[in-house]
Amino acid sequence: MTSLPKSVTIVEVGPRDGLQNEPQQVSTETKVKLIKLLAQSGLQHIECTSFVSPKWVPQMSDAEAVLKQALKIPGIQLSVLTPNMKGYQIAIDSGAKEVAIFAAASEAFSQKNINCSIEESLERFKPIAQDAAKRGIKVRGYVSCVMGCPYQGEVSVNKVVEVSKKLIELGCYEISLGDTIGIGTPRKTQLLLDAVLKQIPLQQIAVHFHDTYGQALANILVALQNGISTIDSAVAGLGGCPYAKGASGNVATEDVVFMLNGMNIKTGIDLDKLLKASAFISSEIGKQASSKVAQALLKA
Repeated sequence: MTSLPKSVTIVEVGPRDGLQNEPQQVSTETKVKLIKLLAQSGLQHIECTSFVSPKWVPQMSDAEAVLKQALKIPGIQLSVLTPNMKGYQIAIDSGAKEVAIFAAASEAFSQKNINCSIEESLERFKPIAQDAAKRGIKVRGYVSCVMGCPYQGEVSVNKVVEVSKKLIELGCYEISLGDTIGIGTPRKTQLLLDAVLKQIPLQQIAVHFHDTYGQALANILVALQNGISTIDSAVAGLGGCPYAKGASGNVATEDVVFMLNGMNIKTGIDLDKLLKASAFISSEIGKQASSKVAQALLKA
């Protein structure tokens, strides 16, 4: 166990990973306003959309428009998810300066999610990584199902390490370890990080916890105790995974910021302004924020 980081970078994934799982269509205008409110709160790294097939993820069908408008917002680093070369090329043409690619640590999930093996998925990403390197485009990597899979159950930590290393070799500057169905516990988190941090430098690891079983903050604390200083979260606890049954939502950004504030760990985020963003998007989609902090502080 290392000392706690003095500051943490929060990667806000609500506009992409959060909204992609909403049943009703969210307008481009609403998405861009959400990104503006998030930026005003002090969030500097926002994953704003995904260049995927509108057939499979209709919520992201306006990716070009969202990115082009969001690029006009000053002071933020925007990233977009690009699952294949076609999506990557459209993203680059739309002005993307950072892309994210993803692979699963579970063969069953890879087949169900993107209809190919883990190895085949990594092969698909090679041309993206190569082109991005030539253009000076940053590439972030996600590994999903690091704690378990809805289809195959247990996932080997060795497989997580193997996939993470391959993404680093492709050129990813950072790997975000994703507990896609939220079944991780503090002990499982520690065992995973014990294995991963033996092979990959600390500064290249981020964590991405879903809060399906209410374990996300406890798991984040374990990550912090291991020195990890990049955390993915979604405003209002938006999201889940359309391919993972029962995966309710990402850990709420408000809850993470409240916890970090209480630990004297700097984030650069104004909680009151963040709550405005949370209230806005919750109202727009007609849902109460799953964030405990929002529920406590936004009561009438």
